[in-house]
Amino acid sequence: MAAELLKKKKIAIGISGASGAVYGIRLLEELAREGAETHLIISRWGEYTIERETSHRLETVKALASYCYEPDDMAAALSSGSFPVDAMAICPCSMKTLAGIAGGFSEDLLMRAADVCLKERRPLILAVRETPLSRIHIENMLKATDAGAIIMPPIPAFYMNPNTLDEVVTQSVYRIMDKLGIPAAGAKHWGSSD
Repeated sequence: MAAELLKKKKIAIGISGASGAVYGIRLLEELAREGAETHLIISRWGEYTIERETSHRLETVKALASYCYEPDDMAAALSSGSFPVDAMAICPCSMKTLAGIAGGFSEDLLMRAADVCLKERRPLILAVRETPLSRIHIENMLKATDAGAIIMPPIPAFYMNPNTLDEVVTQSVYRIMDKLGIPAAGAKHWGSSD
């Protein structure tokens, strides 16, 4: 019964051009494993980052999603509040994408889909990637938070005693999945006996 409910969940996933494309790829893999329906938007710089930072081919990443949209397709279903998704995660979220969302500037489908989530009061998770942070970055995070977004940088939890980079990435993705309302079967939490 629970698996049937998860299969009905529609999750929009954005991959922007920030470093850390592996987080978005792993999120797609884990959501597919849990049976969620995913709607993917990769920005042009996200495509570039996938090719430079990972061993994944762009076509392979797109194939992980149930549906994939071009970033300049402003007529796509995700650009309308009448198309119901349960939540959205932009993972990773660049400072440019954050600025667009915080300022209500829907330059492309990625920013527009996020804007739709905010106006429709749907969960929007922004896995922001930058360091150090300028005052402008911090103010944009505050604006996005005030509008309803959840700012969730992929920060490692060392209490899990990770041995590999893969474990660090997966743990951050599991935390994002918890916020999306889709707990991962292999997730470990503080205080758990697993």
